[in-house]
Amino acid sequence: MAGYGQFCPMAKAMEVLDERWTMLVVRELLAGSCHFNDLRRGVPKMSPALLSKRLKSLARAGVIERTEVDGRACYRLTLSGQELRGVVEALNAWGARWVGTLGEEDLDPHLLMWDIRRTVAVDAWPRSRTVLEFRLDGVAPRVSCWWLMVSDGQVDLCDFDPGHEVTAVVEATLLTLTRIWRGDTSWEKAVREGSVRISGSAAVRKVVPAWIGQGAAAVVPRPP
Repeated sequence: MAGYGQFCPMAKAMEVLDERWTMLVVRELLAGSCHFNDLRRGVPKMSPALLSKRLKSLARAGVIERTEVDGRACYRLTLSGQELRGVVEALNAWGARWVGTLGEEDLDPHLLMWDIRRTVAVDAWPRSRTVLEFRLDGVAPRVSCWWLMVSDGQVDLCDFDPGHEVTAVVEATLLTLTRIWRGDTSWEKAVREGSVRISGSAAVRKVVPAWIGQGAAAVVPRPP
């Protein structure tokens, strides 16, 4: 991109970070994604060609480095890139606090379920294989059902029935589940109002919200 023509350090920083999608790619790297396909799952509406271009730009700027692990390309943040953690966290908190309106174009079941999958608190789940089925109302049939499975300390996410016994079913609109994940509302309130329905044994229904949890933005205090 063209430079700003200013010596200001902020202007020089924005010459590296101001291009569309760049900070979201950094967010994904900070969240632990390092392989190209994993990065794509965190930015599902970004084309592979553009993701490749942004990764090359970040590498030239010294923000990331590319290595190979077991024959696969792996992208990792350098010390320079790691210093952006505070910037990403501050932007996340600001967005949660002051930009609360969500439109249909902001809702993405792939991104939501991927974010839930990578932050699952495995220690809170039973030791035996446990499967949660999610049924999302009001979305295309091909993305309306998801299965989250924890077994032997490993987490898997499927958009097809894995064929295992389902421990509980969570039903909600994509908007409702997204608002819970963001912290715009709570599991308790959504269940009480009936906008989320959890099917399963009484004991399981009580713990499912803790199994799923909420995203990082949920702890951000909202304005009164």
